[in-house]
Amino acid sequence: MWKGFMAGSGVPSLGRVKLSNLVPSEGLPSDSYKLSVQMLSQSLAQYSAAIIQFPTCDGALLRSGLDSARLYFLQRASYAPPDMIHTNDSHEWCKTSGYYADPHLWQEMYDYRPGLTPSEPGNTMEFPPAGLPDIFAILGKAARDILDAISFYLNLRSSPFTEILDNVPLRNHEISSSVLSVCCHARPSFQGAQHHSLTTQEDGQLVMFTDHDHQVDKSLISLVKSDRAGFHIRDFHGHWVLVDGDLGPQEVIIYPGLALYQATAGYISPAMHRTEITNLQGNMYGRCSLAFKLMPKSMTSLNCSEMRAAGHGVEAQFQLPIPVDDFMQRSHPTDQIFNRHSFPTFSFAAGQDGSMKPLMRRRKNTSRCKPLPPSKRLRLEAQRVLKERVQDIAEKKGIKLRFCNLKECESHIHALDSQCANIRMEIGWPPGVPFVHPHDLPNKAKIGFLEAYEPGWTATHDMELSLIEPGQVSQHSANCNCNISV
Repeated sequence: MWKGFMAGSGVPSLGRVKLSNLVPSEGLPSDSYKLSVQMLSQSLAQYSAAIIQFPTCDGALLRSGLDSARLYFLQRASYAPPDMIHTNDSHEWCKTSGYYADPHLWQEMYDYRPGLTPSEPGNTMEFPPAGLPDIFAILGKAARDILDAISFYLNLRSSPFTEILDNVPLRNHEISSSVLSVCCHARPSFQGAQHHSLTTQEDGQLVMFTDHDHQVDKSLISLVKSDRAGFHIRDFHGHWVLVDGDLGPQEVIIYPGLALYQATAGYISPAMHRTEITNLQGNMYGRCSLAFKLMPKSMTSLNCSEMRAAGHGVEAQFQLPIPVDDFMQRSHPTDQIFNRHSFPTFSFAAGQDGSMKPLMRRRKNTSRCKPLPPSKRLRLEAQRVLKERVQDIAEKKGIKLRFCNLKECESHIHALDSQCANIRMEIGWPPGVPFVHPHDLPNKAKIGFLEAYEPGWTATHDMELSLIEPGQVSQHSANCNCNISV
């Protein structure tokens, strides 16, 4: 279910979980359920995505849906009618239905929303892609099971988000908030695209994406199945990872959205994604995909009462409930979101929280005294960061820190399953560093610890680093290239 790093490529892979193992049952959780929930949660924490394996019969339905999508878009006109051009109007977030197009992004879509009859331009009769009600049903059920699995991992009560989800089945005259979108990128016969953006990948190749920067869904959970690779998600290191490069015929990519981020007080980070639409030369259909978004109901509110009831810390920005309709219509700066919980980008600027001011005063007061040796200063700095940074993260996540023995933990960081694996993952403990109190860490590991939790630390401590034995620094560099597979 879980694969480590791809041999030779250095690109991390996602956790693979069978959907059948995520279906909850009465009584005590089975070992397969607990293991699957753990794998799912760790994959979401590291890569903001996971791979879900559907039963064989559902895989056949998904493949037929993609085949139908290709034929549906192929028979459409080369230019989208003016009233079908996508305007990105957030006021209409729960009312989209039928065919839409965004020429600037070279994208077409057909939104299927139960309870809402699609309208076609000129009242002409057109056949929608086949199998949408059945595909909507299996993806919707899967999204709810995945949401319950995440709730189990967070120690929330059973089905805590039921009040903000659509009824199952819908009542009379109800319209589904969740939506199934059949998408097509870069159809050669679609001539409406006048502009497109180019982005340079890290390896220097030129890649075309559907957006200049990125996209973040406002859903709770999204599931995507495409007919060819090209879907990229940013992992917690800030690297763009191709997540659908080796999908099986019955496998689907799942990732969390902004609504789940809000409902879990920021504990589940939303996925930042973009879609590659190059390498389609000679393909007459473009890139087709099925995308299901589990959305909250418009007449409800997102609140963190369940998180508080489970003992999780809830920051001030999540204290007040937010009406769903307002949440969907407001903008959400993603730079603030992604700087909160991904450990490589923790932002603790001097003077913002006051924590650095006492340190500066202490240094001023002790400047006339005999300077501390480098190893002593390194140890005290690491202990301060543990108290002010790591402990704060652990308290907000409801984690009680219990450190390992140094000698034993050197084997833990290379093991797939260990007693400290979950804690290291939850608080973003730096890869390659044993999970022990910084007082007990060797200097080379203290440096890796400080670099993870104190951005810019190396740049401001060049003099101290130069006083540490060169062999220790070089050992640190080699040691921190190790990665934890959990």
